[in-house]
Amino acid sequence: SAGNDFPWRVTDQLRNFGVALAIMFVMANLSPQLLMRLAVPIYLVGVGLLVATAVGGVIVKGAQRWLDIGIGRIQPSEIMKLGLPLMLAWYFHRREGGLRTLDFIVAAVIVLVPVALIAKQPDLGTALLVLAAGSFVIFFAGLPWKWLAVMIVAGIASLPLAWTLMHDYQRERVLTLIDPSTDPLGKGFHTLQAMIAIGSGGVFGKGWMQGTQTHLEFIPERTSDFIFAVYSEEFGLVGNVVLLLLFGALIWRALAIALNAPTQFARLLAAAIGLIVFTYAFVNMGMVSGILPVVGVPLPFISYGGTALVTLGMACGMLMSISANRKLVQS
Repeated sequence: SAGNDFPWRVTDQLRNFGVALAIMFVMANLSPQLLMRLAVPIYLVGVGLLVATAVGGVIVKGAQRWLDIGIGRIQPSEIMKLGLPLMLAWYFHRREGGLRTLDFIVAAVIVLVPVALIAKQPDLGTALLVLAAGSFVIFFAGLPWKWLAVMIVAGIASLPLAWTLMHDYQRERVLTLIDPSTDPLGKGFHTLQAMIAIGSGGVFGKGWMQGTQTHLEFIPERTSDFIFAVYSEEFGLVGNVVLLLLFGALIWRALAIALNAPTQFARLLAAAIGLIVFTYAFVNMGMVSGILPVVGVPLPFISYGGTALVTLGMACGMLMSISANRKLVQS
């Protein structure tokens, strides 16, 4: 329904689903031991692609986030959604049982390198989410609570500095979140129209292809960032509950796989994947419903986009691999 006026996007997304399923199947048949050996190369390739994007990436709407590889464009920041947790899981696995302060400092550097490159594109939303993905692994690896408290306090204290470093459009998004009605036809248009669509869906929704906000073109970016508004308008509260239950089941399953994983690497990776899905779904839904600033974050498995879908396919394949090998004895 969201792609009714963009039939080529529907065709492209079907192709993307095919590629994602194929990659998921391949990843599911790789052993966790092989995934661990691939962690460092994937991380280094991801950082290298981010550097290449910074040097000669394709600029779209003022942002240099894509890299042309001849057969199409890729968004290297998507690779780091998994490349970073893989690298950190490998790092902490190698140091299991003897973690020191220096190990957490090194882990922080591993996180900050890709986050800084992504933020420079500029893509603050993805940078923060990649930072969150890395932070999950560090937390599960055993980050002391007092350090976590210090980091939270330091983060809050640095907000005034962060505000001065933000681009004008980023500051406008934060101000729009506080009161989108101050500029209903400008900066607040996206949020207001999305909220109208969600509310007009009611309990049962207007029905598939019957969304007026969608098909009268009031919802911007309706195949990607704001597709949740399209879904809410047409399937209503009942459809949203079903969607939340599906996401919840996937997240619960990932955490259950983490609990039964045979190695530190597998535990950290599975737990991080579960919380990554939660974070991206929460941020996208929060953004569309007006409780979080508007950032370029796709709704997992639903938003249009090949790189994001392939990354999710890889993540699910990794979960399957860890689950299938949960009875193996750590070597």
